[in-house]
Amino acid sequence: MIIEADPRFRELQALFGTEELLEIPDPSLDRMEAAVALVVRGRPALDVLLIKRATHERDRWSGQMALPGGRFEPEDEELLRTAVRETLEETGMDLGRIGTPLGRLPDVAPASAHLPRMRIAPFLFAVPGEATARVASRELDAVHWVPLDVLAHPDTASTTRIRFSGFSKTFPSYRVVGEHVWGLTHRIIEGFLERYASEGRGGLWGG
Repeated sequence: MIIEADPRFRELQALFGTEELLEIPDPSLDRMEAAVALVVRGRPALDVLLIKRATHERDRWSGQMALPGGRFEPEDEELLRTAVRETLEETGMDLGRIGTPLGRLPDVAPASAHLPRMRIAPFLFAVPGEATARVASRELDAVHWVPLDVLAHPDTASTTRIRFSGFSKTFPSYRVVGEHVWGLTHRIIEGFLERYASEGRGGLWGG
């Protein structure tokens, strides 16, 4: 198995595998439910899969860098399945076939009152080093594999100014592949990196 073949994945599973994976959203809660996949590829420097959303005037997250994922649908049955389905639809990568769930990261929610009330559940997956992804949906402009050591490097930390609803605000970001990773995606990745830095035992980034 992929976890047995790469000790870095065993370490990630030990850190993040304690949260509930097979959660069924409660329909009585008045909020949108969504899930994303933080996909880590087993190369000498572990890579994470990021997508760039296509520019569309009706998309609140138009043009942003993100993790693959989307809204929970009743046929998904649980949020983990939402992350698997959306990753396949967006990038052509079948996590149900080649991916191994390693755990779950803390849920995130938009802080802006201008966005709908929603909860996003991030799931951590491992895939083999030969795994590939592609633009498989009109909702995407590009897919990128970014080494985790690049995301963790201090020189990657940046800020970006976002203008919306008549005012602007500066947000922390990661500057990679000529784009800013900010907002909810930045919060998820930042939490992932900070937890490993504080609780990990070393050896994650390198082979």
